[in-house]
Amino acid sequence: MNLRSTLDFLLYDWLQAESLNQRPRFSDHSRETFDAVFDTCERIAREKYAPFNRLVDTQEPHFDGEKVILPQATHDAQKAYAESGMLSAAQDYDMGGMQLAYTVEAAANAFFAMASVSIGSGMLTTGNANLLMVHGNELQKEVFAKNEFSGRFSGTMCLSEPQAGSSLSDVTTRAVPDGADFEAEPLGARYRLKGNKMWISSGEHELTDNIIHLVLAKIPGPDGKLIAGTRGISLFIVPKKLVDTNGELTGVRNDVALAGLNHKLGWRGTTNTLLNFGEGKYPVDGQHGAVGYLVGKPHEGLRCMFHMMNEARIGVGMAATMLGMAGYHASLDYAKNRPQGRPIGPGGKDAAQAQIRIIEHADVRRMLLAQKSYCEGALALELYCARLVDEQHTGDPSAADDARMLLEVLTPIAKSWPSEWCLEANSLAIQVHGGYGYTRDFPVEQYWRDNRLNMIHEGTHGIQAMDLLGRKVLMEGGRGLALLAARIQATMDKAAGVAELKSHADALGKAWQAVTSATQAAWATGKPQDALANAVPYMQAFGHTVLGWIWLDVSCASLDQGATHSIASRTGIQGASAYFYAYELPKITAWLGVVESRNLLCANLPEEAF
Repeated sequence: MNLRSTLDFLLYDWLQAESLNQRPRFSDHSRETFDAVFDTCERIAREKYAPFNRLVDTQEPHFDGEKVILPQATHDAQKAYAESGMLSAAQDYDMGGMQLAYTVEAAANAFFAMASVSIGSGMLTTGNANLLMVHGNELQKEVFAKNEFSGRFSGTMCLSEPQAGSSLSDVTTRAVPDGADFEAEPLGARYRLKGNKMWISSGEHELTDNIIHLVLAKIPGPDGKLIAGTRGISLFIVPKKLVDTNGELTGVRNDVALAGLNHKLGWRGTTNTLLNFGEGKYPVDGQHGAVGYLVGKPHEGLRCMFHMMNEARIGVGMAATMLGMAGYHASLDYAKNRPQGRPIGPGGKDAAQAQIRIIEHADVRRMLLAQKSYCEGALALELYCARLVDEQHTGDPSAADDARMLLEVLTPIAKSWPSEWCLEANSLAIQVHGGYGYTRDFPVEQYWRDNRLNMIHEGTHGIQAMDLLGRKVLMEGGRGLALLAARIQATMDKAAGVAELKSHADALGKAWQAVTSATQAAWATGKPQDALANAVPYMQAFGHTVLGWIWLDVSCASLDQGATHSIASRTGIQGASAYFYAYELPKITAWLGVVESRNLLCANLPEEAF
């Protein structure tokens, strides 16, 4: 299936997205309005993004001493995206939004991620504004969030620091009250910030009138010292250019300066920066220190920021998925058209016969089927999580709370699984191309480079794994795990009555039991160091089991008499599902083996032995 038909099946036949329109918030929508959004996004992605994916990779952002220069294509793409209304798609009408279901918004953004993730769209800007809609005061919503939703301003998240990396406990950026009446500022209590932030995507550019940085910093205690750990962290709005209470630029540049551009393996079209806050390059009122406005309460910054981080993690999962999908489609097209080799007959190969296309070789089909199972399975997972977001926001109280808890457990998988296995799909896409895949004559090497970042940003693989095993499966007495188990059981019950799927249902039941047993064994000693030593293998097994469940549920939907997709696509779904159960799900045995035995080889091997 092409992307559009895949999305149509997953949304309408599997997730029943049209049923969302029965809810008051989405009552103005229909299948027709959803399809109109997809038509618009597909067209913009095709015209403004895809043709320039290689261009933005080779013409990296550069600093001319005054401003960061980006190709005109990036300006045109960002303008078209903002004008489409997608930045505010899920917002209330009075915020300029469409009140569109997040499930549909996520699906629509898939077109842009597949066309050129390097150009980017609006994930950080929308996430920044969404955070302010939850935790900001009314004026912060009106002045900053509303202008971000319109595309006039853009947004960032500034967490990491050069010396701290992923360890937010160790951030040293500090914020001190700006004057005696600092709390009287209508835009929020006004502080002065000093410090450095690293790896800030879209941290400096000329694409919008202003850039709104959300910055984590610590407010010193009465003794002037920073509070140790994450409980000392607060969150601040730090605009690149200062604004008045109407959102108009005052003409004053804030004390935020570009210290340097980071040049990455992939995502080269997106500016990535080291920013200096408050070092005096642009003093405000003659003073050093970047002006920032407190969001929420002091010392609750990390709690606020997790709203954006969790949203971004699903966004990263979708980006990884669509990079994998782009590579799959490219290698499928290549395999269908590249002649090489000859068929093997009873007597071996006959050199006199005509060459065959490489898709006719069993091993090439194996690589294509692996890609299909990874990428289409990951897309289903991301859309399922998006559907949970809608349930959390618009479902009845019980269903909404269940959706919240399921998202807690599934978010580490939604971020980590595609970032590992859709990267593997990109590697296989290179392999299908042979030597050509390693050249810039074909796009698959860029897809791999762009995707390699996704295992790192928004929380590395190891961090996601420790979050899953160390926190999420234990939350609220393991309630999230129990909810997931119930949904898996419901799918197995459906599949058990279908001859083609019964063996898969049996295999999934054994896999889930193995995950449950390993979870208990990991924590048998009650020592986190024992349990978390093999957190990544645990997450890999957990993720593969979740994807096995997703594939089984999708397979059930594809065999439903009311499904609208073609016989060919149904065969493809069943084939990809069968591949996953035959080639992928058995891998969990090895992963869970070291978890269940609490193998401490990696933790205890002496440093000098490495």
